[in-house]
Amino acid sequence: AVRTCMDCGVAFGLYACLDCNFFDDDISKQQFHCDKCGICRVGGRDKYFHCDTCNCCYATSLRNTHVCIENSMHHNCPVCFEYLFDSVKPINVMPCGHTIHQECLRSMIEHNNFVCPMCNKSYMAGQTMDRVWAEMDRAVAETPMPDEYKDLKVNILCNDCNGRSTVTFHAIGHKCGPCGGY
Repeated sequence: AVRTCMDCGVAFGLYACLDCNFFDDDISKQQFHCDKCGICRVGGRDKYFHCDTCNCCYATSLRNTHVCIENSMHHNCPVCFEYLFDSVKPINVMPCGHTIHQECLRSMIEHNNFVCPMCNKSYMAGQTMDRVWAEMDRAVAETPMPDEYKDLKVNILCNDCNGRSTVTFHAIGHKCGPCGGY
């Protein structure tokens, strides 16, 4: 809504938030103020909802489908270390619930890093991870371990499925019995 000065009548901007003292004439950004976040956001109020557990606004496509993490965006991006909550850059919510800048996630993918930097859960699914696991299987098969480690068994807790299994030790990685990931 257009707000005007009570003394002189000058319009502050086509979008004016007196809570944030934020004024803008470019309303194509679809600015809106979230009372629970305490800041103005862009993208249109109808396309976002405020998650009380995560304590931030998410795209409506994530309603009832995201993993809640308390105050999930009230920390720095785990890649570039910029504070996420008031960042103007697009942010991704990974399947594990952790948040990261979209461009930082893209950079991780370009460098074949497919795990969350916070919890090490895989964030890609389907054929992408099948290809990664097949490459890991090949690397393990092609890299014999020294005799003292060849038959060594280790207990693992999988970052992806949280399953426990006993597997043969290998320096390249440990394949999870229940889910087949590394």
